[in-house]
Amino acid sequence: MTDKRPSDWQSSKGLAKSILHDRPARRRAMGRSVALLLAVFAIGLWGIDGWLKADPLRFVIWWGACGLLTLFVLLFALYDVLRVIREERERL
Repeated sequence: MTDKRPSDWQSSKGLAKSILHDRPARRRAMGRSVALLLAVFAIGLWGIDGWLKADPLRFVIWWGACGLLTLFVLLFALYDVLRVIREERERL
């Protein structure tokens, strides 16, 4: 028998699967994602607004990344809704 360690990809898949299938872990991850999103928005609005105004490229990159993070949170919430509906249907 060989002692092969799982690859990083396999480890990441296992971690994601465990988070996505466990409702409390999924909700904690969503809460942390929303907190991160709010912190990034606040930093962009009040913390580094002058730095972002200095260069249009920085502005576009910063708020583009914020948009992608927002889409991630929305997709995570949509997955949670669909998963809860599926769990409740299976319960009946």
